[in-house]
Amino acid sequence: MNAPPSTALITGASGGIGYELAKLFAKAHHNLVLVARNAPRLAQVANELQRQFGITVRTFALDLTEPAAPQSLFEQLQSAGIDIGILVNNAGYGRFGEFAEVPLEESLGQIQLNVTGLTELTKLFLGPMLERRSGKIMNVASTAGFQPGPLMAVYYATKAYVISFSEALANELDGKGVTVTCLCPGATETGFAGRAGNDESRLFKKLRPMDAKTVARAGYRGLLKGKTLVIPGFRNWLVAESIRVSPRKVVTAISRWVSEKVE
Repeated sequence: MNAPPSTALITGASGGIGYELAKLFAKAHHNLVLVARNAPRLAQVANELQRQFGITVRTFALDLTEPAAPQSLFEQLQSAGIDIGILVNNAGYGRFGEFAEVPLEESLGQIQLNVTGLTELTKLFLGPMLERRSGKIMNVASTAGFQPGPLMAVYYATKAYVISFSEALANELDGKGVTVTCLCPGATETGFAGRAGNDESRLFKKLRPMDAKTVARAGYRGLLKGKTLVIPGFRNWLVAESIRVSPRKVVTAISRWVSEKVE
C-alpha cells in the first residue's frame, strides 16, 4: 500500500506564493501546518482548505523575526506528535532604500527572517527527516540572489545566502532520502513589493511581474522532482544565466537601475 501523504509546513502562508503552495499541497491531500503573523487571515485560509479538500490544517500565528520562534514552533509540533515531511521556508521580506538610511532593526529583521530563521527551521526539521530517510525541503530565494542589489542591499544578500546554502545542503543530502529545492522567482505579484516599498520601481511597474500561482506551480513541480534549483519563467532563467557571465560592475549598475522608482 502507498504511504499516506505527509504533513507539509509552510511559512509565510497567509498570502502570495505561500498561499498558492498551500492550495497545491492541500489538493494533493497533504495535511498542513501554516505559519504567518496574520492570525485572522491564517484562520480564513485554514477554513477554506479544510472545507474544500477535507484535510487537517493547523495554524501558528508567529513572527519569525523573533529569535525564539523557530524553536518554539518545532517544540509545539513535537509535543503534538506531528511529523513534518515537507518543509517550505517561504517567509521573507525586504526593505527598499539605501543601506545607510534604512533603520538598523529593519536590516537585522531581514537577516533574522530570511537567513537565521530559515537556517534554524531547516536544521530543526532536517534531523527527523534524516532519521526517517524521507523528506523534502523547499527554500524560497529569488533571482535577486544572483546579483548585488543597490537600494535593497541586505535583501539581495540574504537571498544569495539562501541559494548557496540550499545548493550545498542538497549536495550533502544526496542519497540520504531528503531533497532540497531552492525556488528563485523574479518579480511576482504578491504583497512583498508593497511592504518593501519598491512597488513603484521599474522592476514592478515596467517588467510585468509573474503571478503567484504560476510561480508556486513551478516550485511545487520542481520539489516533487527533487530539482535543486527552480527558476520560474524563461525570462527569469535568462537573466539569472546572463548575470553569471557578465561583469559584476555592469550587473550591479543594471540592478540599481531596475530597482529605482519611476513616475
